[in-house]
Amino acid sequence: MTIRVLTGITPSGTPHLGNYVGAIRPAIAASRASEIESFFFLADLHSLIKAQDPARTQRSTLEIAASWLACGLDPDKVWFYRQSDIPETTELMWFLTVVASKGLLNRAHAYKAAVDRNREEQLDDDAGISAGLFMYPVLMAADILIFKANRVPVGRDQIQHIEMARDFGQRFNHVYGKEFFPLPEVVIDEQVATLAGLDGRKMSKSYHNTIPLFAPREELKKLVFSILTDSRTPGEPKDTEGSALFQMYQAFATPEQTAAFAQAFAGGIGWGDAKRQLFERIDAELSPLRERYNALMAEPEKIEAILRKRGQQLREQFAIPLLKELRHAVGLRDLSQAGDAAPAHVAAKAALPLFKQYREKDGRFYFKLLDGEGKLLLQSEGFDSPRDAGQLIAVIRQADHGAALQTPLMRVETDVAEVLAALQALRDAA
Repeated sequence: MTIRVLTGITPSGTPHLGNYVGAIRPAIAASRASEIESFFFLADLHSLIKAQDPARTQRSTLEIAASWLACGLDPDKVWFYRQSDIPETTELMWFLTVVASKGLLNRAHAYKAAVDRNREEQLDDDAGISAGLFMYPVLMAADILIFKANRVPVGRDQIQHIEMARDFGQRFNHVYGKEFFPLPEVVIDEQVATLAGLDGRKMSKSYHNTIPLFAPREELKKLVFSILTDSRTPGEPKDTEGSALFQMYQAFATPEQTAAFAQAFAGGIGWGDAKRQLFERIDAELSPLRERYNALMAEPEKIEAILRKRGQQLREQFAIPLLKELRHAVGLRDLSQAGDAAPAHVAAKAALPLFKQYREKDGRFYFKLLDGEGKLLLQSEGFDSPRDAGQLIAVIRQADHGAALQTPLMRVETDVAEVLAALQALRDAA
């Protein structure tokens, strides 16, 4: 079974070594798995929320695209595209907006943080907050749902957005009586490397302690030699624990090379020698990538052609057919065919049963089966993850229904015959 994995990349300045180690390198490696269909998109529409400098937006998009391509992303084997090249995404955003709960959007972390800052400064709650910031989660949901992504790798601060995408997709499915969207699962990689910067803190543009990923060789050397170290002299043993220099070396070295470097620390290697070895190790990996990056930056028209080609292919293969189906589903139809449609009250009666998956205040995940009129037929017990709940739903759909209902993880809320009839209706509709 092919699994669709979607990764958004926000164009926000020049990429640095921390981006490479923590995101670019592992994501490209993961995309090479045979069972994975990877979607990588440049989230240029999202970037407009924070940066409204046209030249910067254009330059940053070019640099980020060139960086991923230089690092080995193969646009012929993954979907690599620009968000703004898929106009159907913003149309889907509106379809989701009209079913999205404003109360849920009020609880979005970024919006709440902005409101809290305003309150601390005794300003109006929404002072300086754009509708773009407020609606960010809906656009992100559209990015995910338009290509029916199964998994979305994100940092812990983004988990809420994936839960919102699930909620919006589920609400749309329920309102319009069909499972148009699979519910995406969040993927948190606990092993993602966080690289220390020049001053020992996390490498971040906000701390101004970064090393640009494709800095020229001499600039890279100068920056590496400026990494903060302690005052211990050559011959004195040095600690690897908490050493930004050692951690950076480890991120670019094999286990054997790392072990040898740790031994050199214990033996009292001088900081100048240690920084020289670190520079040579980083440069050995980045030198061929830097060469490819510079070649790509010299011919931006090639990057533009790649993005436009893949964007058009995605539109034709996925986005345009899906939006055609959704437009019909919501009633944006050819009026000349209105006489062939069933009256609204008849259509309501014909609505299919529906599984609804949700999260309760106890932090656990549940699902229930409703008939076409919203009557509760089946209620699950709690699960530790949405995936576990989703897997049981799939079993119920495909397995012998009578046997499936014997599991202690569910309880029938009405007559068993009604439940079995509803499940058969779902099977027939599929």
